[in-house]
Amino acid sequence: MPRLILLNGAPAVGKSTLACRYAEDHPLALVLDLDRLRRMLGRWRDDPSAAGIRIRSIALAAAREHLAAGYDVVVPQLVGRVEFIERLASAAAESGARFDEVFLLDGVESIVHRFAERTRAAADPADAEAHELLAGGDDALRDWHSLIDRLAAERPHAIAIDSVPGDIEATYRTLRAALGPDAD
Repeated sequence: MPRLILLNGAPAVGKSTLACRYAEDHPLALVLDLDRLRRMLGRWRDDPSAAGIRIRSIALAAAREHLAAGYDVVVPQLVGRVEFIERLASAAAESGARFDEVFLLDGVESIVHRFAERTRAAADPADAEAHELLAGGDDALRDWHSLIDRLAAERPHAIAIDSVPGDIEATYRTLRAALGPDAD
């Protein structure tokens, strides 16, 4: 059975890296990174909010199609609104797929440090854009961290795992174990 995996978490917690790692082990698994997709919209910076709404709809359509074809989809995205999580769950159900809601967690000061390090390295344009789009700096990161922690605790079927800084393989092993034996 195909699965749609939402990897939710604060900025720089390792969502995209972990999604790509999952895809390495699962043939034709699709990593739907909304931040990268958004960059494909012309002049998206003119109205980032409208671009975000548009790209979520596009991503849901792509997820439905790929899941219906029998393949896994991984969405590495900071999602603070339950409505979008529920839309992802519905897309999975409509496609006959399993939905796994995963929260990647780390301490607040670690997140602040990881974000600063990622911004300094900024080899990927999406990482540089994340810094530009984060209004409020470290305080905003702390707010996102609090929101994610609260959502992880409130969501009844969510899986919460610790993201090990600098050790994607350890985090990946924890993810695989949390997803169960059918994640192989």
